[in-house]
Amino acid sequence: MTSPRTNPRKRKIPSLCLHKATGQAVVRIDGKDVYCGIYGSSEAQQKYDRVIAEWLLTNRPTPTASTTTQNPANDFSVNELVLAYWTRHITTYYVKKGKPTSEQDNIRQALRFLRRLYGTTPAAQFGPLALKAVRQSMVEAGRCRNLINKDVGRIRGLFKWATENELMPVTVYQALATVAASPGGGIPA
Repeated sequence: MTSPRTNPRKRKIPSLCLHKATGQAVVRIDGKDVYCGIYGSSEAQQKYDRVIAEWLLTNRPTPTASTTTQNPANDFSVNELVLAYWTRHITTYYVKKGKPTSEQDNIRQALRFLRRLYGTTPAAQFGPLALKAVRQSMVEAGRCRNLINKDVGRIRGLFKWATENELMPVTVYQALATVAASPGGGIPA
């Protein structure tokens, strides 16, 4: 018989609960409380989704501190980075004969998965485990492997653009480049 620790599909997902004394949303993972923000807020739900996704992937909670931030002046969220990428690059680069190309919509679809799990996370703290968690959420949504791999490449493209425009330390993009293609799952291509 497979134990819950070795088979992530059999593990019981911890619930998001209210910590009455503080009004915070909290989830208990492996005997440790992880506070997610104000109970009932979308930020708390997003952090809970992110923590659970990474826990399922690695069997450990999300680290609370990052060593990748080199310039605190550039410490903005993934949502803010996506907005800058969209307005400064996507809407001007992916245009043909004055009209948006289909790649704009493809990028929008890929970035939805990223924003749902990591929108409020500082962009400099987004690393390989986070990218793998986003990839896993795509698998769970039933996307095919080829599309997942293209979407992961589109997310990497966001961080490559941020690096070349000096919005992000190069180490963030380099770390994301180490994530391999989707090992399978989803709908076969």
